[in-house]
Amino acid sequence: MKKKKFYLTTPIYYVNDVPHIGHSYSTIVADVLARYYRDQGKEVFFLAGTDENAQKNVESALKSNLERTTDTRTMVRKYVNTMSKKWQETWKKLDISNDDFIRTTEKRHTKAVEKFWAACLARTDIYKATYDGLYCIGCEGYVTESDLIDGLCPHHKRKPEKLSEENYFFRLSRYKKPILEHIKKYPEFVQPDSRRHEIIAFLRNHANDFSISRKNLAWGIPVPGDSSQTVYVWFDALINYISAIGYNTNRKQFKKLWPADIHIVGKDIIKFHCVYWPAMLLSAGLPLPKTIFAHGFFTIDGQKISKSLGNVVDPLAIVKKYSNDTLRYYLLREITFGEDGDFSFDRLQKRYETDLANNLGNLLMRVITLCVKGRSLSTPRRGVTMELPKRMNRMWRTYHKAMQNLAFHTALDSVWNLIAAANKRLTDEKPWENLASKKSEKCVSEILVELFHVAYLVAPFMPETSEKMLKQIKTLKTEPLFPRL
Repeated sequence: MKKKKFYLTTPIYYVNDVPHIGHSYSTIVADVLARYYRDQGKEVFFLAGTDENAQKNVESALKSNLERTTDTRTMVRKYVNTMSKKWQETWKKLDISNDDFIRTTEKRHTKAVEKFWAACLARTDIYKATYDGLYCIGCEGYVTESDLIDGLCPHHKRKPEKLSEENYFFRLSRYKKPILEHIKKYPEFVQPDSRRHEIIAFLRNHANDFSISRKNLAWGIPVPGDSSQTVYVWFDALINYISAIGYNTNRKQFKKLWPADIHIVGKDIIKFHCVYWPAMLLSAGLPLPKTIFAHGFFTIDGQKISKSLGNVVDPLAIVKKYSNDTLRYYLLREITFGEDGDFSFDRLQKRYETDLANNLGNLLMRVITLCVKGRSLSTPRRGVTMELPKRMNRMWRTYHKAMQNLAFHTALDSVWNLIAAANKRLTDEKPWENLASKKSEKCVSEILVELFHVAYLVAPFMPETSEKMLKQIKTLKTEPLFPRL
């Protein structure tokens, strides 16, 4: 039987800095989904990538320690090459299982942008007009006076530049009604519900035509047929989701994978993904993605992430002290996906000691030790038929429903409820007092089976831990899953 495909993406990240914990969160979530659906038998295609044509990348290149050259393009290209490599290396160190990594400076992407531009132009959705207004390089977007606080962009604390130039515009106003109708028909298109309401309000009250080019820039993709203009970075960047899967380069693969099943993004970029992107796709005659899910913002111990505050968290430093699995577990258990969340080193340590080292790790070690001391027990194997208690079947149903609804904390809650029940049973029945009895053997055997299931339940979240658990259950040889720090 042919496998059903599942295509998912992370945001397309700027390379003006190295990844921090917020970037890692989006990417880890996508990785958990990818691993889950692979295990469910789907043919998963998981895309990550870097947005390299932004003007903020030019600013960062000029401020970097790279040797200065008179050719800005050469210098910026060297900078984005270096930074994109760092992003790819970070995802590798975080054990991210992406199937492809797209860079918007690649030829396959440029070819896709050129074809896409031509498709929108053919629909008369691109036209020339004069733009007169404010532009924030930090946002890589146009802002209004009402967006500003004390004349500054509230997100980047910088004054936007005034622009007055002839640009190419995209006819967004033509697609307000079709997108609203699509959202009404498919409420899962924009998730969670709070974001969908924001997008509906924006479409009804705003969503005017927007400029999709800039004039005389030294960096970016030239407008097809007009080298004096550069394609607006967001119009360019959004196309990565189709350029990576073969739009204009691999028709067979593109037909197989598009539309995307889910785009994972942050709530700061929902306008681009939930308004601009669907309008662009409709203009180009392409299907819309099934779901765009926008998660919330991070704070660090209650404070906004800020270089000036010195609280930017390096995910690699965390995994060096703990492990990849610890970071993944903490982020997805502690924070309700879709809502704002707070990262706390104290709570991370507590989760490690309590949930992981004590509740899970110590339970597995105790049960295997009892197996070795007691009667010879056959170890569970995947696929073996076993009569499971009704609560186990209920737990599996809860788990799958939660995973499919992206309620990761609920899925993990269900697993740790099982672990808590197993710990309580072990404490209550005290099988070590008489290991030769049938009751003790039954207790230990059944908890071992439950831990076998736990190993598969946690696999999308904690792949290394899952493998270690299965190995220990098979060999009945123990080692600490989460050593004391």
